[in-house]
Amino acid sequence: MDAQHGPEGLHTIGELARRTGLSVKTIRFYADEGIVPPTARSAAGYRLYDAEAAARLDLVRTLRELGFGLPDIRGVLDGGGGLDRVAAAHAEALDARIRILRLRRAVLRTIARKEPTAREISLMNRLAQLSAEERQAILDDYHDHVFGGLDMAEQPAAKIRSMRVELPDDPTPEQVDAWVELAELVQDPGFRERTRQMAEEGARAHAAGEDPQPGPEAQQAAGIVIETGRAALEAGTAPDSAEGRAALAAAMARLTGADPSIEDTPQGRARLADDYAVFTDARVERYYRLLGQVNGWPAFEPSVPAFEWFIAALRASAA
Repeated sequence: MDAQHGPEGLHTIGELARRTGLSVKTIRFYADEGIVPPTARSAAGYRLYDAEAAARLDLVRTLRELGFGLPDIRGVLDGGGGLDRVAAAHAEALDARIRILRLRRAVLRTIARKEPTAREISLMNRLAQLSAEERQAILDDYHDHVFGGLDMAEQPAAKIRSMRVELPDDPTPEQVDAWVELAELVQDPGFRERTRQMAEEGARAHAAGEDPQPGPEAQQAAGIVIETGRAALEAGTAPDSAEGRAALAAAMARLTGADPSIEDTPQGRARLADDYAVFTDARVERYYRLLGQVNGWPAFEPSVPAFEWFIAALRASAA
């Protein structure tokens, strides 16, 4: 058994335990491991520690509380571990752990708010544990499927490929919902094939020398379509009703003035409906809305319902 009081300037293991707040058993363990060996021993063989040893023990306790392992602590105390390097590595590990914990907290809040199915809970938990790079890989794989092997105009394809999914470290439940839905959507075979068809049509237009970027006329025409379709939907106007035909006729008069390539004949209307339908898909627009929600981008008003109304009105009038 160790003595209760050491010589002047030295402390017994009991005194050191009271000073540092560590247990005698812990101090003995660090001594046996060679991490903080005793400074000297008394004539009776009791372990004695000086002020430097006490300071080392304080550092060991602090590093242990910060999550350092014994090998790293030994390296730091021996002067070969590089405290700054070891601390930086541990800080990065803690950052990763904190991100995971925040995501799990957001998942739990989502579960508490919406009572999802067992499958949704499992998916949320799995996705929450992915790193940012792994989450981005899901989106990159989708882009590879859509654009792979196609000769497309560089600017639009590169812009889409450059889009990143950046789920915040501390997301809202709504962002967790959006991320889960986005991940499911881009892995859905039907959605992937539909967007591939769009990309193939874009590649065909590029090969034919057509401008892949909408010119001023096409942009003005799209504005007319959206304005007409939204107004009709808000008023509850059916595409094949008399009111719908009148709204379409007024819009076609504006369209032909904005874009001379548009022909206001039954055949021209059918052709215009087919052209608009190629790139009109509610799920594709949903994809961009979900991506924006995850990334915290400003929300935009959907335009696909307006285009769908206009396409239906064109086909009804052409028939």
